[in-house]
Amino acid sequence: MCGIAGYAGNLEIPPKRVEECLRLMQRRGPDATGVYRYNFAPGKNICLLHSRLSIIDLDKRSNQPFRVGSKVLVDNGELYNYIELKSELSAKGQSFETTSDTEVLLRYIDMYGWEGLDRCEGMWAFALYDENDGSLTLSRDRFGEKPLYLYEDETGLYFGSEIKLLRALSGKSFTINYRHIYRYLVNGYKSLYKAGETFFEDVSELPPSSVLIVFSDGSRVQERYWKPLCTMDSSMTYEDAVAGARDALIRSVKLRLRADVPLAFCMSGGVDSNSLISIAKNIFGYDVHGFTIVNTDERYVEQDLVDYVVSELGIRHTSVAVNTDGFLENLRHLIQYHDAPVYTISYYAHWLLMERIAQQGYRISVSGTAADELFTGYYDHHAMYLYEVRNNPLLFQKSLENWMKHIKPIVRNPVLQDPEVFVKEPGERAHIYLDADVFATYLTGEFKEAFTEIVYCEGLLRNRMLNELFSEAVPVILHEDDLNAMYYSIENRSPFLDRELFDFCYAIPSSYLIRDGYNKKVLRDSMKGIVPERILDTRRKVGFNAPIHSFLDVKDRQVRSELLDESPIFDHVCKTKIESIICKDHLPNSESKFLFYFLCSKMFFEEFL
Repeated sequence: MCGIAGYAGNLEIPPKRVEECLRLMQRRGPDATGVYRYNFAPGKNICLLHSRLSIIDLDKRSNQPFRVGSKVLVDNGELYNYIELKSELSAKGQSFETTSDTEVLLRYIDMYGWEGLDRCEGMWAFALYDENDGSLTLSRDRFGEKPLYLYEDETGLYFGSEIKLLRALSGKSFTINYRHIYRYLVNGYKSLYKAGETFFEDVSELPPSSVLIVFSDGSRVQERYWKPLCTMDSSMTYEDAVAGARDALIRSVKLRLRADVPLAFCMSGGVDSNSLISIAKNIFGYDVHGFTIVNTDERYVEQDLVDYVVSELGIRHTSVAVNTDGFLENLRHLIQYHDAPVYTISYYAHWLLMERIAQQGYRISVSGTAADELFTGYYDHHAMYLYEVRNNPLLFQKSLENWMKHIKPIVRNPVLQDPEVFVKEPGERAHIYLDADVFATYLTGEFKEAFTEIVYCEGLLRNRMLNELFSEAVPVILHEDDLNAMYYSIENRSPFLDRELFDFCYAIPSSYLIRDGYNKKVLRDSMKGIVPERILDTRRKVGFNAPIHSFLDVKDRQVRSELLDESPIFDHVCKTKIESIICKDHLPNSESKFLFYFLCSKMFFEEFL
């Protein structure tokens, strides 16, 4: 896990820009830095930069840039199945100079080409330069766990793990993308990865599961090496689904426990994080240390469940309390570091969690990201499940009764309070951009962008889950996970984002996903005998969440001043609308989110205009 940056073009990047870029990369990689420069031909220059966070093979022999023959690599990430791939290469006569995953990745690509990436299980953003033909290849992992930003001007192509690195290398100040700010304010965080834009004009991200090859003559090819498929196996029994999910998740956790430094676990009271923790503890005997954000809001309190797991498993545990101390100052600092508004307030809380994990000396955190998108985790999944079983009268009626008993008392989104909403209208999506039409009136100008989704497969429920995984919820989580963890020089690992696990889960028939009013039924049953029983029986979804009033006391004079003081934001948002919101004693969820979006946008404008 590291930071990378680089350039290919007609300039020789001045040393001061390189030094500044390396300085900005230090949080991502405090253990070593490296620079590679090469001139392939007149006006064809390459510069690769790397900062290392040592995780596997801590020796300096594994520092980067790393060379094998004519190929030079800088990589941000981990190749989890490097031991298996190394054995395969050794059997073909390859010898190795290190015990690192970096060398395995480079030698595997050298032998099998870009098609070999499909055999790689891991997370990465890398740049590989070949001195023989002057080609530069950039790539990201299949789920987009590791970021890679791009900027191009008349001098050439710049790339890096963070936008600030592009700014440092290019010497440019980027222009704010107002469309993206409006998108964030009106439609919310789930809209941010649909348009392929960032908060700055002319700055983009390389898509996940792709390679971009820039040849010495300036031509380029961009290809995907993997595409998600939903191929449900109608012959699969429920027992097969449970056994297969269990085996795949255990294997994924085993791979992600590989490290030469200790791991910490992000912990809640839910089945996702506790599946990972329980596998690590009960299957592999790992000395688990869990870290939990403690909430005071009754909607998000789950301390009793956390205490129960800690006692049942006999693991170490640290609680991190939610409080308002220094919130405004810290949030502004975090926006500066992210080069963007913080996407949700949960990721301010997550930043505090990472701080405590770092203070305890850990360099890896493990999170439960994407379990919801593999196994069903959201309230709209229950309603979409009713649509999927609508032609089976007995199953539909039983599922409807379970919804009325178990889901109706806890679902707050007004659109989803009708269990048959998707039976009546399969295309209904108002629950995702909730109150967007209202928030659009808060702007001084016009903005309207209709909800869209990609068609991955025919099934309503599975297609929704895939959109959440690849273009709505998970990309947001991964963006914040990466930046918050790397701020404290921590690598974040997500065992549910595993190719074999994904392939298996999307072969499970949809009718198995929800049973007896329980979401994630396959996951719950697969974890019987591993995860403490009370966790598997808990229906309430809390998630990693925090209400804005846990951090933002709008009655405080300083807070009101921060929200309402003169700012460039009021060229775009009506101040009277903000005044009306902060006068309310209680905010519905959509308004609470909007207030946070507004505050982050205000600070973003003030820092980057």
